[in-house]
Amino acid sequence: MPEDIGVSQGKSAGLLGHEALWFFLHTLFALGTLVAMIVLIGLFNPDPNGTTPKLLGTLLAFVLPLMVGYTVANRQGDEIATYVWISGLLIFAVACVWVIDLPTGNGLCDDCAGHIFYRLQRTFFSIENGSGLLAGNGLAIGAWVPLSMFGYAIGARTALNH
Repeated sequence: MPEDIGVSQGKSAGLLGHEALWFFLHTLFALGTLVAMIVLIGLFNPDPNGTTPKLLGTLLAFVLPLMVGYTVANRQGDEIATYVWISGLLIFAVACVWVIDLPTGNGLCDDCAGHIFYRLQRTFFSIENGSGLLAGNGLAIGAWVPLSMFGYAIGARTALNH
């Protein structure tokens, strides 16, 4: 496809491909920050059922990507970084469909059958009484991953507004 053909909003195919690549890279930066945070917290062997590590992880899942997004956007000046929240929203939607499709039973949100929103709330947002679905990793998959992307996008938008 020739580079001079306008595809969307007067942008060439090459420019759109460049923006898509940076969107993907910014999404990876947000996820990489989250993975680094999880590994760092894991080095201290926290109690997996404790409230404090989960609350600290939730706070850091937002704050650390926010700082990284701010730094990257401040240096790069790329507005594409501000749209990473869309990746978070898509990942959350996929995780919701995944949890809704999971079977329930003994020890696996046995009182959630037929209650979709209760199942999602216990899987993704319950600190003390998780559903047991997703091998107990619902908070990390359904809350921390999207939260890291929202934080990254907010940090990028803050940097670009200054």
